[in-house]
Amino acid sequence: MYRFLLTPRWWGINVFVLLAIPFCVFMGSWQLSRFEARVDAQRDAKEQAQAARTEAARPLAEMLPVDKVTSGKQVIARGRYGKQLLVPDRQLDGKNGYYVLTLLRTDGGKALPVVRGWLPGRADSGRAPAAPSGEVSVTGALQASEQPGDNGVSAQGGLPAGQTAAISAASLVNLVPYDLYDAWITLDTADSGMTAVPASAAPDTGLDLKAFQNLGYTGEWFVFAGFVVFMWFRLLRREVEFAKDAALGIVPEDDQPSADREDVHEEASTPVR
Repeated sequence: MYRFLLTPRWWGINVFVLLAIPFCVFMGSWQLSRFEARVDAQRDAKEQAQAARTEAARPLAEMLPVDKVTSGKQVIARGRYGKQLLVPDRQLDGKNGYYVLTLLRTDGGKALPVVRGWLPGRADSGRAPAAPSGEVSVTGALQASEQPGDNGVSAQGGLPAGQTAAISAASLVNLVPYDLYDAWITLDTADSGMTAVPASAAPDTGLDLKAFQNLGYTGEWFVFAGFVVFMWFRLLRREVEFAKDAALGIVPEDDQPSADREDVHEEASTPVR
């Protein structure tokens, strides 16, 4: 009855199944490990952010470049405020508003983007408070340059003059006449009645869209493994039914799977004892 399993066609099917199932399980496990790593990274980032609030601020130059270790750390910088921009469509406490972003021209010659606070409503330069004049010292949480499309950062273009969608050196280089640090800070205490913007987690550490994509891929790979097993049993049952029907003379020999006709014919010609 099951001699068809030894035919070349079924050898190919069986080898494919034996390779496909562990591969799908491996890929599903790997995607799950990626999701778990992001969960652990988010927890570590929250602990790091809490610890950073009690640490003394360090000079900006000592904390660059920004990475997962330095992101969220308190830094101090000195300089004079220059050009001011607005960052629209930023939510805070469930409300839509905008950031007030001012470039701090430091003694090192480069400009540091500083988010001085958040205001509700549509971006309006008339409502944004002017930056303090003269030399200032600012303290805030260090942040990596944003990437459009990540963590709610808009990728839209064609914004009005004086606005930017992302806070990054790549986005600002064409908007301001300064050399820029590849980083920015958000002030601990907002200026002029604005609301302070909390520091965000370092890139690739939070439960963002990528994390849930990993979780979705995990389910897909395990579903694929189950589908392979299901199809193997379905093909097996189909072959067995054909063999039984052929043995009883119900199914013409021409309707049988070509790879198994010889075996079924041999079984059908064997006398039943």
